[in-house]
Amino acid sequence: MDEQRAGEEFRNDLRPLQAAGESGPAAAASSVASVSAGAGSGNAQARRALNAQELAPLTQLSATRSLLAVAQTAGLIAAAALLAIVTWPSPWLLLSVVLMGIAQHGLFILAHEAAHYRLLPNRGLNDALGRVIGMAGGVSMCTYRVTHRLHHNNLYTEYDPDTAIHGGYPRGRWYLCKKLAQDLLGLNAWKTFAYFFGAPAINATTNREIRPLDDTSPELRAAARADRWAVLAFHLAAPLAALAFGGWQALLMYAVLWMLPLVTVLQPILRLRAICEHGAVTDLRSPLTAARSNNTAGGLANWLGRAVLFPHHVNYHLEHHLYPAVPHYHLPRLHRLLRDKEVLQGAEVRDIASTLNLIFAPRKPHA
Repeated sequence: MDEQRAGEEFRNDLRPLQAAGESGPAAAASSVASVSAGAGSGNAQARRALNAQELAPLTQLSATRSLLAVAQTAGLIAAAALLAIVTWPSPWLLLSVVLMGIAQHGLFILAHEAAHYRLLPNRGLNDALGRVIGMAGGVSMCTYRVTHRLHHNNLYTEYDPDTAIHGGYPRGRWYLCKKLAQDLLGLNAWKTFAYFFGAPAINATTNREIRPLDDTSPELRAAARADRWAVLAFHLAAPLAALAFGGWQALLMYAVLWMLPLVTVLQPILRLRAICEHGAVTDLRSPLTAARSNNTAGGLANWLGRAVLFPHHVNYHLEHHLYPAVPHYHLPRLHRLLRDKEVLQGAEVRDIASTLNLIFAPRKPHA
């Protein structure tokens, strides 16, 4: 399957920079029209900072490095489960649930890699492993691929399905704290899984309902449909298998150690990471300023952010938007190259504490 086939591609963002002060649906429409016309200049200039010889090794896929990333996340899952089994029942169970939710987020990031065709060099194996990883977390990887390509191809326009999640910030400290608390209580989990099944929330800014499954090739639409049925079948069979092979105690452990963190701990992590990547930006004209990279070294907050919010180098988010063909393990090198070529001057690259101050700031006044 050719990933550049219409309806399947993750386009390079080549929108021209808008005129200063231009924003809103009209600007979004002009940006989309410019992409269609191939007139990109601002982002194209940033992308031309790397020549073909510099870019080629960055897009090379390594099955070994990807499988090591999978093993790292699987190891955290095993450690969390072992802690719970050895100490069951005890207050240590709370730590196991938290660690399991963090590990489940790592699985989501790996499913994201597979959605970009970046997990394994062989396309069939990439999709097979990506579907299994996504399935474990209740995510249809093939459906997410359809939704996510709209986010990349239409960043912060009225066609971006993720604007409902990260747009409009800062919305005030109380608003975000309330949302995160609702996530932690599991009240918003159904919205998360609806998104990963192809039904994003309505964009409140434009009041547009995004229907990503209507904007894709028949091949991807069929794969997404089959994958959704597989995810449903897995999550119906898993508790039955736990009960059959381990009795009621095994079923209880499955519910507490897997399903509970999936609908509680994982939910605020997903929201907070998405807002850290795109929330409270002030210039939507380019991924350099409409997406944010968060530093994960050089301080306690950064290290904690890496452990909880940004596994597998997902903190290099604006680099990912500029070069979606680069797998996660090459993003640090890409960041250094862009920094050395001064492409990142004025870009949204921040320490995590600075990002949190922005997104938890008082609500911005309406224009």
